[in-house]
Amino acid sequence: MTQPPPTPNPLSPAGNPTLGIVLRIAFFILTVFVAVRFLVPFLYLFFGLQIAGTIGLAAAGLAANLLTMAIFDRRPFVDIGLRLTGVSAWHLILGISLGGGAASLLLLAPLLAGTGHLELRPHSEFTWLSLAFFLITIFFAAAGEEMIFRGYAFQFLIEKIGPFATVLPIGVIFGLVHTSNPNASRLGVLNTVLWGVLLGCAFLRSRDLWLPIGMHFGWNAVLPLFGVNLSGLTIEVTRYFYKWDLSSLWSGGAYGPEGGLLTTIFAAALLLALYRVPVRPQQAAIAKSLNEPDLEA
Repeated sequence: MTQPPPTPNPLSPAGNPTLGIVLRIAFFILTVFVAVRFLVPFLYLFFGLQIAGTIGLAAAGLAANLLTMAIFDRRPFVDIGLRLTGVSAWHLILGISLGGGAASLLLLAPLLAGTGHLELRPHSEFTWLSLAFFLITIFFAAAGEEMIFRGYAFQFLIEKIGPFATVLPIGVIFGLVHTSNPNASRLGVLNTVLWGVLLGCAFLRSRDLWLPIGMHFGWNAVLPLFGVNLSGLTIEVTRYFYKWDLSSLWSGGAYGPEGGLLTTIFAAALLLALYRVPVRPQQAAIAKSLNEPDLEA
């Protein structure tokens, strides 16, 4: 006598797809929270703020992706879009050019118009070693944030609920996380949401993390080089600071350019440019629906 097939357990991920989604996302978020809550203060105690806020973020992103993928999917880490190929290198370079180029134009335009000025920072020093240290740590910070906000959880949600239902909500969360930054403003948070959407669209275009990492790094690296605050944080790299003759509505005030309308304009322009530059989409390993011909960006 043939036995009837077993009834799926509604409390198991196999019997309840929604539960499977919730468990993965909840575990991912919990891992990020635990890593940030305990690792960042530890790094701050021994190495200071810059290491804690950059290497700590990278470690949190690495841990969340590695553990979630190993436990639930048994996937290799590079499946989140970090395979090393010639296309990956091109996307990283392209991203740095887009993000760094936009930040440079944003700050060069007021200099040429006479509404921005570079002034010597008192009692400051510059060394090539400090510049290298800054660029390395900023790269780790950008990679860490992208692994957290555009890594496994982001890509898994794209596969399960679609790109448009994922990109905007994650972009909003990306912006809200920055409300705790010094001198955060409503416009600054709104611009950060816009950047979150922009970086999400960068993933949709490239289907890897190299393009959004490059854009994130390029933007974050260039702003402090001109002597402006980065998301409310003062990072002294060169001997200069940027003095504005524009109102804080345009310059962003103490939050830095990301709190001003200039960033709103440039981020919107970057979003348009993103769909015109020569991106070479790779095969997405997690958000496989993006590989379908009708969804090609």
